[in-house]
Amino acid sequence: MFSSSNSIRARRVAGTAALGFAAVLGLAACGSSAADDAAGSGNPDTLVFASIPSEESQSLQQEYKLVTDVIEKETGKTVEFLNASDYAAVIEAQRAGKVQIAAYGPFSYVTAKDSGVGTIAAAAAVDEEGTDPGYQSYAIVNPDSGITSLADMRGKTICFVDPTSTSGYLYPSAGLLEAGIDPAKDITPVFAGGHDASALAVASGQCDGGFAYDTMVDVALPSKGELAPGAVNVIWKSEEIAGSPITVSDDLDPALRDQIVEILQTKITVPQLIAGGYCTSADDCTLPEDKKFGYVPVDDASFDGVRKVCETTKAEACQ
Repeated sequence: MFSSSNSIRARRVAGTAALGFAAVLGLAACGSSAADDAAGSGNPDTLVFASIPSEESQSLQQEYKLVTDVIEKETGKTVEFLNASDYAAVIEAQRAGKVQIAAYGPFSYVTAKDSGVGTIAAAAAVDEEGTDPGYQSYAIVNPDSGITSLADMRGKTICFVDPTSTSGYLYPSAGLLEAGIDPAKDITPVFAGGHDASALAVASGQCDGGFAYDTMVDVALPSKGELAPGAVNVIWKSEEIAGSPITVSDDLDPALRDQIVEILQTKITVPQLIAGGYCTSADDCTLPEDKKFGYVPVDDASFDGVRKVCETTKAEACQ
């Protein structure tokens, strides 16, 4: 967590671009054999799986372990997991051919796809079989802030996640604009770098209010004992947002690409994981975002709602 309000403010938009560029270089440098494979072949021996930063990297890698284990076993490839410092790093690494599989947020996926990155939305996680992938953005406030609505955020220090975060910036910006608040002028914006960091900064008083996705506030942080009951108040919930997709590079050999898409869409559910011996019970099957069922198919049209919010907000990151 951040040691002071000054250190958290250092992660504003200007710094985010630099961090993103550095992370792209890091992705390119890490795992040179994987990078060489990716650059020279559509059928590499090592597949690089990169994720956007929803929380600190060690636990994020553990959350994706079952996903990467299944891909390794089914394809016979080595899967190297990389956690980037920001969303832009994953986009640019996949554009450069350094990453073959990417876990995006809805907005970062749209940003990648609509800017020409050859990536295919394959699957997103759900809690229950037969349901559509989706979640909400929460506006949370410190109980001592005096904020009871988005309109009350005027003049306050407000934590966001990242300029290209769907539930941590884009949908919050739309909500603030609807409440008469210009997120660029009427508040002091702070980019915390992760949903957990945003929520914990609000709880500690480093930000008066902030935004994070629902499961982080309701389940993930409380289950770890990091967010006590009553530490934050939820004052706003967004409309339903399309679920965060895992995507596959279109540059891969078609047979390998289609195999990975099929794995993601059909083989990474709790029943399949138990049957395959990856875990012994539902309690042992840890999946990203604490989802209780697993992954189901999505396609590009699932994210048209995000494109609509971009049109509404005219957010700089949408351009």
